[in-house]
Amino acid sequence: MRQFSACIEWLFARDGDAFADRIRLAHATGLDAVEFWHWTNKDLDAIAAAVAETGIGVSGMVAEPMIALTNPANKEIWLKGLRESVAVAQRLGAPVLIAQAGDELAEFSRAEQRAAIVAALGAGADLLEGSGVRLGLEPLNTKIDHVGYYLSSTAEGLDIVDEVGRPEVGIVYDLYHSAVMGEDTQRVIGDRIDRIVHLHVADHPGRNDPGTGHIDLAERLDWLYAQGYRGRVGLEYKPTAQDPAAVRAVVKSLGG
Repeated sequence: MRQFSACIEWLFARDGDAFADRIRLAHATGLDAVEFWHWTNKDLDAIAAAVAETGIGVSGMVAEPMIALTNPANKEIWLKGLRESVAVAQRLGAPVLIAQAGDELAEFSRAEQRAAIVAALGAGADLLEGSGVRLGLEPLNTKIDHVGYYLSSTAEGLDIVDEVGRPEVGIVYDLYHSAVMGEDTQRVIGDRIDRIVHLHVADHPGRNDPGTGHIDLAERLDWLYAQGYRGRVGLEYKPTAQDPAAVRAVVKSLGG
């Protein structure tokens, strides 16, 4: 059975409710887990209490600070934040931290920026070793949502992970971003399914509910699971309505 994780930055966001109430709503809807972005701007005690109350899992969150790994000068401050992020992930039982490569910088060549990313992730792997937490580097689309971002290619993301060469580091594979960039899932992933630490889905255009656009999300997920992926699928989409029934319908359509 596939497990799905609600990105509660967008899902179950009702006016007047506390952020932790979104965890309770996700649990009531029948989801296996939740995830969110920044942790430094949230009430972690309230989140931990809601997680303990419901027994729901936490898939992951962003490794903060969200600064450009393309800049070698940012490595040490990012590592300091990664230590703190790992502690939060362990507290909440989250197996994944999401790393952003950062924007492409004019003052460095592509090769220099890639080397900086590899160096930061390699040092990060030392911190993660034995922690039970993996780091997922996330390629993003540069056509709509993240113009100027360094890493728009899933294949390059996988190559960077292979260059780091540590089991603690993989990629977060977002099917929406990949499809917007015109990628074919089978071609770009190939035999490197084990490098994927987490999945995200949304449809295109609009980055809305799966089934509202034209991405063949169910077919792509079928292939990924057939190749051996066994992690969760993050529902990171902008819902057209805050309706638990609609979320359940999305999960069913994606094989849940």
